[in-house]
Amino acid sequence: MSIVFTEEQEELRRTVRAFLDQKSPEAEVRRLMETDEGYDPAVWRQMGEQLGLQGLAIPEEHGGSGYSFVELGIVLEEMGRRLLCAPFFASAVLAADTLLLSGDADAQARWLPGIASGASIGTLAVTEASGAWEEAAVEASATSSGDGWTITGEKWFVLDGLVADLVLVLARTDGGVSLFAVAGDAPGLSRTPLVTLDLTRKQAKLDLLGTPAELVGVEGEGWAVVEQVTERAVVALSAEQVGGAQFALDMAVEYAKDRVQFGRVIGSYQAIKHKCANMLMAVEAAKSGAYHAWSCVANGDEERAEAAAIAKSACSEAYLFVAAENIQIHGGMGFTYEHPAHLYLRRAKTTELLFGEPAAWRDQLARHIGA
Repeated sequence: MSIVFTEEQEELRRTVRAFLDQKSPEAEVRRLMETDEGYDPAVWRQMGEQLGLQGLAIPEEHGGSGYSFVELGIVLEEMGRRLLCAPFFASAVLAADTLLLSGDADAQARWLPGIASGASIGTLAVTEASGAWEEAAVEASATSSGDGWTITGEKWFVLDGLVADLVLVLARTDGGVSLFAVAGDAPGLSRTPLVTLDLTRKQAKLDLLGTPAELVGVEGEGWAVVEQVTERAVVALSAEQVGGAQFALDMAVEYAKDRVQFGRVIGSYQAIKHKCANMLMAVEAAKSGAYHAWSCVANGDEERAEAAAIAKSACSEAYLFVAAENIQIHGGMGFTYEHPAHLYLRRAKTTELLFGEPAAWRDQLARHIGA
């Protein structure tokens, strides 16, 4: 299934693409990925104040623009295309969706306007040392302390956890796994940057030692909220994946047209033609899965859980395949650190594993359809 984009949506794509082509060229990506913060505050402000990207899919009553998941998907696809170094996914997707789905009106009124404007950066801290995105793996504990709560434990692989002003933390209470809001400068919170395969998307380890926190939503219902957030997050991730895969395909085709070997452009050789054709098929199939999932989430379709599982598994595998084939077509040059092809391979591999590998999502799809 494909989406027929409106002229307004196509204009949004053109605007975002032009902005990112200017603000996120390869040289800037390489500069930012070597910093601990991993983003340019000036560009982040432009995204919020001039383009309104952080608040695009946040309701108007909370300071956003109230657009649908389709518009958000378009923006994320363009960001994936340019490997934008910014905490957009952590803040505008994970943190914003967690607050919206928590049903906590006070927390929404307090935090969402800042996230929508870009004045605040949020993130979601779920996984611990095992890296498992599972309720049983949550060991951090929260204790009621007078009018508030305190949390003790560790959180690993927190996206943009080093720069977040708001950390939504999953912790275990007597009532079950619950969701809490922790300020980025809260006492007892220490943050350590992690060195990961994909340096364009920063991760951090958070240590909480009696850290003050505020309950978000209902005690014991935190995991139910995170399950809904995860379903939307993998659909958002699929948008990034198809953007990156399309860019890697374009890179490979351009090189195949220009590179001359043995007196012929390499794109004239059958082996290269077959590689490019297979890459194109993978990208188009991934787009179909992703666009269908965007539509299901935007419209609240009953099939959205199945669509999310399809998008996550299909787009993860397609992106990794295309990114690897792009390196093969470039030959030895593609393996070098100086060439951008490896940056897309690194992003492809990490997004394949983020929120669970494709096989796990296919198992989930089978359960949904009763197979």
